Amino acid sequence: MGEAWQDEWEGDARDWEAAWAEWVAELGGYAKRFETREWLAAYLQGLLGGVERRNCWQLAEARGEAHPYGFQHLLGRAQWDADGVRDAARARVIHALADAEGVLIVDETGFLKKGRHSAGVKRQYSGTPAGSRTVRSECFWPMPAAGGKA
Repeated sequence: MGEAWQDEWEGDARDWEAAWAEWVAELGGYAKRFETREWLAAYLQGLLGGVERRNCWQLAEARGEAHPYGFQHLLGRAQWDADGVRDAARARVIHALADAEGVLIVDETGFLKKGRHSAGVKRQYSGTPAGSRTVRSECFWPMPAAGGKA
């Protein structure tokens, strides 16, 4: 694997591989077909990896695939329980970062855009440039806690 997100792992590589295999096996229960389980594991590895833009093409290229069809099939047509995977991932994050003194911070930020063809871009008020400009709004929900941040 050797991804950037492994740098903070406290333990040896075998512990990491065993923990990853356990996680993938747990999530594999949300997909009936072997191929879907394989693409789900690759998708999660890509999301956690060092790819700058996490879209199907970028994830496929990082994995060495010639085209993004496997990821596109997973996200668009494959039969799997996406809500179950989301809930399992959420539970794992909550368990890892559990802190009674943790605080959830909501931050809505507007990013200036020059073009009119980007997804999610429209003319709206943004406090960033102080006025009505073409911006893309994003909402961040960081949660600093003693065990890390999400």
